[in-house]
Amino acid sequence: MPVKEASPKPVRYKCGLSKACPGGHFAFKMASGAASVVGPRICLEDKLVMSGVKNNVGRGINIALLNGQTGEVLKTDFYDMWAGDVAPFIKFLKEIEDGTVVMMASFDDPATKLNDEARKLIADLGSTAVNNLGFRDNWIFVGGKGIKTKSPFEQHIKNSPDTNKFEGWPEVLEMEGCVPQRQV
Repeated sequence: MPVKEASPKPVRYKCGLSKACPGGHFAFKMASGAASVVGPRICLEDKLVMSGVKNNVGRGINIALLNGQTGEVLKTDFYDMWAGDVAPFIKFLKEIEDGTVVMMASFDDPATKLNDEARKLIADLGSTAVNNLGFRDNWIFVGGKGIKTKSPFEQHIKNSPDTNKFEGWPEVLEMEGCVPQRQV
């Protein structure tokens, strides 16, 4: 009787990435919120950092701060940019320390209360899309405090009745990648 060979187990990479990250990099995968129903998800190094299941996401801009050297989650929070006040968000952005990796994901509306000061602080983290962010747009971004270039990790989709997937909202954005570890 022939021996059946076990089929090889599919390789699984951190956060479900399509390929492994090189040494000295952190694996991440993230998604924006879906309309006003499903909150965003942020995974780092195979750990779910923010999600509806963890009950730590909310309307507006969801943000996770990570130690750029170790990948340790320093803080997660969300700021309501529809009915909330932008001042606490600006204070939060100003207090981010050099070398911190910053991950942001929109949910429902990330832009109504964003003013020029908040947009500049986010642009200083490496964002190029924040100045065009509008009502109910979807946006995901990974940048860093002290970054000298524009981040390659950013996606933005406009809220447009012609292209929206959901009634009044664009489709979900998803992004994965490998963030370089900060060298001392």
